[in-house]
Amino acid sequence: MTNNSLDRFDFDVIAKWIAPGERVLDLGCGDGSLLKFLAQARNTHGYGVDIDPANVLACVRNGVNVIQSNLEQGLAGFEDGFFDHAIMSLSLQTVHRTVPLLEELLRVGREAVVSFPNFGYWLHRQAILNGRMPVSKDLPYQWYDSPNVRFFTIADFQALCEEKGIAMRELKAFDEGKEVTEDPNFLASLAICRLGRD
Repeated sequence: MTNNSLDRFDFDVIAKWIAPGERVLDLGCGDGSLLKFLAQARNTHGYGVDIDPANVLACVRNGVNVIQSNLEQGLAGFEDGFFDHAIMSLSLQTVHRTVPLLEELLRVGREAVVSFPNFGYWLHRQAILNGRMPVSKDLPYQWYDSPNVRFFTIADFQALCEEKGIAMRELKAFDEGKEVTEDPNFLASLAICRLGRD
């Protein structure tokens, strides 16, 4: 399974955790590229949620079922356990109500998949030591126009999951698309986590 056309290696990682034919919810789905990819690669049945009208229109053009909604207000319209997987791909750092949204992911989905940029990455630390906010492939925004409202590391996220009783069933960490297995909190720029309840 390859995803060269979109240059999103994380799509392949996520797809490996999803069984054929599963029901998938993608929160902060953007233009629906991930859901389109999963439908083609895994024959999934998916819905996207996004607040941006341009993204909603792009989803429709991509043939993706989409609901325009504000994630910060929760997922009251979805039944408990309705989805096999609820996904937040590179969106968790953009929401204010982090813990309630994680709880909602695990309420509506049997498992959750979350990916996020690691603010503890060594190049980000170096930028801060040099007196500047980091800008990188995984953090492409300047401080004044960034949609990111939460700045956290892999270690921070692991501690939050432990505190809230969220099982981290698998963690994959990457730098420049290559998997990092040693000291990911320092050496990885991106994390992808498979979450559940014990």
